[in-house]
Amino acid sequence: MENSSSSSSSSSNSKQRKSIAVPDAPLKAIGFELEELTPERIIGCFRVTQNSCQPFKVLHGGVSALIAESLASMGAHMASGFKRVAGVQLTINHLKSAELGDLVRAVAAPINLGKTIQVWQVRLWKVKEVQSDDGRDHDADHHHHNNSTSSSSSVMISSSTVTLLCNLPVPDHAKHAGDALKNSASKL
Repeated sequence: MENSSSSSSSSSNSKQRKSIAVPDAPLKAIGFELEELTPERIIGCFRVTQNSCQPFKVLHGGVSALIAESLASMGAHMASGFKRVAGVQLTINHLKSAELGDLVRAVAAPINLGKTIQVWQVRLWKVKEVQSDDGRDHDADHHHHNNSTSSSSSVMISSSTVTLLCNLPVPDHAKHAGDALKNSASKL
């Protein structure tokens, strides 16, 4: 995903999305980039590569679970005022596959923001890309920011629910754990 500051606008009607590297080592390892980062919603994307595939060259289900747990944890951490959170349950339904080279967008949003328990829904979408006049690939549609996307140009590949215990005390050795997240949120 290109950063909007590194490319100029094309003659295409597609709006260039701003994205940044994610402040989470496992997500960074698969090339995941953030497009939106708030306590109400997190959106990001990555391209399926060998590092995220099972031997059949489709997205590994464990990678989908990693993304769900990570995005829900980031959102819950922000929504609880940057207090410590801990995932206590993850359920995931793998609905369709994403193949090597596919662009996948993840959308995470809270279902319940309780004082001690938060529940987040995380959906992954295989995004159809179209080529513009300038020869670059762009998302076929831009309404994936809505957690209930049902466009024919994208296909939901997984749906997850993540339950987290929230407002835990942050240990002294981790008191700056939220700084990278705050920094990332300020750049979007």
